[in-house]
Amino acid sequence: MSVKAPAVGMFMLLLLYLGFVSIGLPDAAFGVAWPSLRDAFALQQSQFGVALAFIGTGFLIASSFAGRFLAAMGVGRLLALATTITGIGLAGFALAPGWPVFLAFGLLVGFGGGAIDSGLNAYAASRLSARHMNWLHAAFGLGAGLGPFAMTAAVGLASWRFGYGALAVVMLALATLFVVTRGVWGTAVGHDAAHDEASISAGQAMRIGLVWLQVFAFFTYVGAEISLGQWTYAILTESRGYSIEMAGFWAGAFWLALFAGRIVLGALAERIGPERLLRIAVLGAFVGYVLFAVDPAGLGPAGLVIAGFMLAPIFPLLMHRTPRMLGLAAPHAIGFQVSAAMLGGIVTPAVAGIIADYAGLSAIPYFLLGVVVINGILIVACLSMPPWKAVREA
Repeated sequence: MSVKAPAVGMFMLLLLYLGFVSIGLPDAAFGVAWPSLRDAFALQQSQFGVALAFIGTGFLIASSFAGRFLAAMGVGRLLALATTITGIGLAGFALAPGWPVFLAFGLLVGFGGGAIDSGLNAYAASRLSARHMNWLHAAFGLGAGLGPFAMTAAVGLASWRFGYGALAVVMLALATLFVVTRGVWGTAVGHDAAHDEASISAGQAMRIGLVWLQVFAFFTYVGAEISLGQWTYAILTESRGYSIEMAGFWAGAFWLALFAGRIVLGALAERIGPERLLRIAVLGAFVGYVLFAVDPAGLGPAGLVIAGFMLAPIFPLLMHRTPRMLGLAAPHAIGFQVSAAMLGGIVTPAVAGIIADYAGLSAIPYFLLGVVVINGILIVACLSMPPWKAVREA
């Protein structure tokens, strides 16, 4: 049973889009900062994954308690607090005297990002259409695309510390905006409805095969997306001989292609059909990853753009079809999927770093190509399964 979502005004939409941009800004910047950061702290390539693990741990802690946070303070206050925490964490990155301190602030950045993500999705899922959900994720892609450009400029003009300092200023400015507008968001959203519908336990949901297929699909999808975005700059500069300016441009182009894909393909989703679009996206992403790995005639960067554009609709469409496919199990399944997505974004780049230590940076694109193939198989399997049989019960 569905309930018509209350209308959201233009001002609230603007705040939502700014919030999703804020999630993306620091995410992709780390990949550009990494080579300079690694040299400054005398680190191995595998330490890249350690930093992502600290950030991801903070994210998982925040998302695990998001329901309680929302019930206690509402969306507006949660966003104000979370963006403040993220801004402090980014400032800590800029000022960190050593690697352990950097990692500690990584927990703050991850915690703030997880709380922002959970709060915004809770609000948007209960009030907005599927098209706007796609476009909100496009706003994340915009932030993720701007982050590498900002960090590339900072590395070229000053240092990675200056880049993180600038991102901290932007985040704290957004925090100020959310503090001022905290009262207009209303109370916590989606809490009662989610609990009313979740008449099966998490344990029961975990016994549904489709739940696990989608969990692994989200794990491999986010792993492939984040890894390509984070490692592109290092691969292009240190393995393929690109200048820092061109490598930064292509690293940002990947995320901007993701942004463009979510705008364009999100608008076409209903006309093409979500399931058909997912199959097209899986095939297109495979082509992009092949081009980037093989790099025929220097066309690897074109593969980045193709991959970003075709990856774009996969996450929103998989998330959007979850309630229809899993019914009463959907509230639990969505929680599992978000956690799996974050774990994929931690584990896959970390494994890529370990592979780079032993086989060189040039091996990473082939590893990611394998991840994309597995992801495609999982998504096709998900699309081939019927809805869970209890979807219309009660």
